[in-house]
Amino acid sequence: MIEVGIVGASGYTGGELLKFLNHHPQVEIVAATSRQFEGIPIHKVHPHLRDLDIEFENIKPGDLDADLVFTATPHGASMKIVPEILETGAKVVDLSGDYRFDDYDVYEKWYGFKHTNPLKAVYGLPEINRKAIKGADLVANPGCFPTGGILASLPIVSEGLVDTLIIDSKSGVSGAGVKPTETTHYPNCSDNVAPYAVTSHRHMPEIQEKLGNFGKVRVSFTPHLVPVTRGILTTVHSFLKEDVSSDYVKEVYDNFYEDEPFVRVLDLSEVPRLSSVRGSNYCHIGCFDIDENGRLVVASSIDNLVKGASGQAVHNMNLMFGFPETESIDQMGMHP
Repeated sequence: MIEVGIVGASGYTGGELLKFLNHHPQVEIVAATSRQFEGIPIHKVHPHLRDLDIEFENIKPGDLDADLVFTATPHGASMKIVPEILETGAKVVDLSGDYRFDDYDVYEKWYGFKHTNPLKAVYGLPEINRKAIKGADLVANPGCFPTGGILASLPIVSEGLVDTLIIDSKSGVSGAGVKPTETTHYPNCSDNVAPYAVTSHRHMPEIQEKLGNFGKVRVSFTPHLVPVTRGILTTVHSFLKEDVSSDYVKEVYDNFYEDEPFVRVLDLSEVPRLSSVRGSNYCHIGCFDIDENGRLVVASSIDNLVKGASGQAVHNMNLMFGFPETESIDQMGMHP
């Protein structure tokens, strides 16, 4: 049994963390922090957690007494508190972008912050860093777009089949966070599909850096906001360097993900659905179609709040403490 705290527990990812941790037989939740909602019962902010009998607290990070702390804090805020938490002896899974990059110059360029506390962290994508995560004190949880994009691309990059990727992702509105904006206001996003940060999204260099560890590849990425609550559907376009069949490509994916508990490789031409993974920690990967110009199309679907955030964070916690990998996060999706 371990004691776990969550810093920034009032957002969507905080709510998902609380849900999964509440059902984890090896976890006791000892703190859920929020300055805004101090003293307010959890269920007043997260109405689906009505049976979780704890209140939000305003606790300084250095005063937390836990074995592991999830920092569900904004980009630029985590770097100010993570070192202080580590000094208490707790391990940390950080859900911000502050510790995802090997090269902090890249972080500063794309996030617009001076990194004041660079630390060595393990990138928390279990499918590529399982062994390192097991021995880590600080794990940087991947971004939601990079999770879907990297998993959809890893096998063909590792196999050297492609050298350029065009990644197109469609995200649900919850990816923008709990605080409404003009962009996420219902009349503005309903019945609409809108690309944004079309060549400048900060998740592009994250995808580029991590895939670059597996092969020489160029990455271009454009996200779109779509009028759904949860999910990311990612379509990866690439041009094959050699003449191979769709059957061969699918076999590459089957072999690469054969032992992965949360990746499901679909049949040839089967298109991943957002509804099939909604509420789950699974990633579905499918299509594998090749057109007459040698363009390969691979698509993936994830729940941006689970596999793209909190579910993956709990997966990392399970690895860090030697628990079964799928403990408390092995629920199927919610189709339809």
